[in-house]
Amino acid sequence: MRRFFPFAIAMALLLAPVLRAADKPPVNAGPYVPSPTSVVSDMLNLAQVGPKDFVIDLGSGDGRIVLTAAKVFGAHGFGVDINEKLVKEANEAARLQGVADRASFTTQDLFKTDISKATVLTMYLLPNTVNMLKDKLLAELRPGTRIISHDYPLTGWVPEETKQFDLEDKIAITGVTTTIIYLYKVPAQVAGEWTAQVPASISPKPIGLRLSTQRVARVVGTARIAGKDVLIDEGSIRGTQLKLRFFVGERSFEFTGDVRDGRIEGTVEGRGLKERWSAARAG
Repeated sequence: MRRFFPFAIAMALLLAPVLRAADKPPVNAGPYVPSPTSVVSDMLNLAQVGPKDFVIDLGSGDGRIVLTAAKVFGAHGFGVDINEKLVKEANEAARLQGVADRASFTTQDLFKTDISKATVLTMYLLPNTVNMLKDKLLAELRPGTRIISHDYPLTGWVPEETKQFDLEDKIAITGVTTTIIYLYKVPAQVAGEWTAQVPASISPKPIGLRLSTQRVARVVGTARIAGKDVLIDEGSIRGTQLKLRFFVGERSFEFTGDVRDGRIEGTVEGRGLKERWSAARAG
């Protein structure tokens, strides 16, 4: 929700590492400029926000993202900002708009904010700050949580969808009309050992999956079949949706599945085969 003038951006990039220190007070990264109202609606629409969602906005400014989520989309949520005046105005707006029971705002350092309740998290922050948040997002948000970042991507993450358009209102903010909205989903953590039940045509006995490395959405590992390790040719995780592809002999199989509570349930396809498979974490 906040934007910055070029000089402020340069200064804030130098100061951004200070935000990490838990014993330091919040740092105001630059002057607040409200986001165009139309972009707020586009952000919430791209995330498919609804009445069952809990929206958290980091750097909430005058509160318009959470207020719109509550008033127009029927969601609950809260925003945090280090500007006490803006937080006070946002809470007053929630009261006047009749959504104070569903939208609230707090003066708080976004790096110290508990975000675990979010089903949707929104941010319009400096690019350096966005990427400093990556570890926090992975550690605190549940798999499948939708993240919306305005203008700046999460480096190394694969967006589910992007929306790019020109908006004249942005010239006063960034000097250009280009606007980009990125939608991400928090990936489930799948690295480790799994025991899988697969169709008998692939293996009559359970096979082992060793997913040795996970780099956000990319998964690397091997499948152990009949005493031999088979390299996983392609592995990815998007939210809770896992996809693995590897060869058994000369036959290529694609395993897709939903990851929840230490189990994977899904479908395997290849060479005319389409059957169910499942896996559980070993041990």
